[in-house]
Amino acid sequence: MPAPRARSEPRDERASPGPRLSDRQRLSWLRLIRTQNVGPASFRDLINRFGSAEVALEILPELMISGGASRIARIPSIAEAEAELEAARKAGARFVGIGEPDYPPLLRSMDNPPPLLAVKGNAAVFRLPGVAIVGARNASLAGIKMARMLATDLGGDGYGIVSGLARGIDTAAHQGSLATGTIGVLAGGLDLPYPPETAGLCAEIAERGAIISEMPFGWQPRAQDFPRRNRLVAGAALGLVVVEAAQRSGSLISARLAGEMGRLVFAVPGSPLDPRAAGTNGLLKDGATLVTEASDISRAIAPLTGMRAPDMPPFEDAPDFAATPPPGEGDRAKVIEALGPTPVSVDEIIRHTGLHPAQVFMILLELDLAGRLERHAGGNVSLVFGNG
Repeated sequence: MPAPRARSEPRDERASPGPRLSDRQRLSWLRLIRTQNVGPASFRDLINRFGSAEVALEILPELMISGGASRIARIPSIAEAEAELEAARKAGARFVGIGEPDYPPLLRSMDNPPPLLAVKGNAAVFRLPGVAIVGARNASLAGIKMARMLATDLGGDGYGIVSGLARGIDTAAHQGSLATGTIGVLAGGLDLPYPPETAGLCAEIAERGAIISEMPFGWQPRAQDFPRRNRLVAGAALGLVVVEAAQRSGSLISARLAGEMGRLVFAVPGSPLDPRAAGTNGLLKDGATLVTEASDISRAIAPLTGMRAPDMPPFEDAPDFAATPPPGEGDRAKVIEALGPTPVSVDEIIRHTGLHPAQVFMILLELDLAGRLERHAGGNVSLVFGNG
């Protein structure tokens, strides 16, 4: 029985022209990405393998069983997905798919970008070359002044400023670039700004720039959600600037993620006597570019601003897997034996097992859906033990 047609999302009059998901596709994409153990990588693999989210949803239970899941993950119902779409509409937001023109182009170039983003605001800000500015929540007055100055000057030079809407440095960066274009990335749902006192700032950003999240509406952010938020902050920019950060700061996670993505990493030096500068000074020792003014950043990023955005992937065109037989139990055993707690590349697994790449990818997808696979930077994978 075909799925009922979802009500159309409000079209932002400022949205870019180009190919878009149908209402039915958007509904199926939302159900698939909200299913437990389906992350950006497994979502992409499912679409590539089965051609559409609708078909993938039907085959998911079988794949989970093949991967050794102890129980079948619950798939959100059509009614639940429609309710989230309605919550977005009421909030003045929309869901943007990775192949659509309003999807942030720099996010498309990172490893495993979110297939769907909740977006509120003006998508034109995504087309500005982005610079992320992050730092301490308990920032000094000097740090706050520096972050606001950098954001204002970079905005005046035509850059969009990206940050995570936290207290301190993040808030100062957003405030300094409100007039020129800023992107706020939330760790929870778009309807639950965190910390709550940033609700007014979120509203201001949505009027002139945009706020985005990959999390469901109504989602209260947990500790493990902030590294995911940091990953999007780093991915949405050509370079990331750390203004103040202690040794064990989340901003250093953002800097590491930015470096892994090939983004430029900048740091503002601070007093060796201030623990809030220990992380930034450490970044400088490790090779980050020293920043004392906005021109230090713009000079380094300028050669990258002419980069062509990657081609948009097709929405739901499946490759032909018919010539490759499905993996058998012996094949699965070979792949599981090759895996361990240490991350390895998929190419290594293919060479070691001698299996066809399509068979290896299928087995890894089954393990992922069963919650037995962990994905790492650079496309590496490892086995999760004790979760079978």
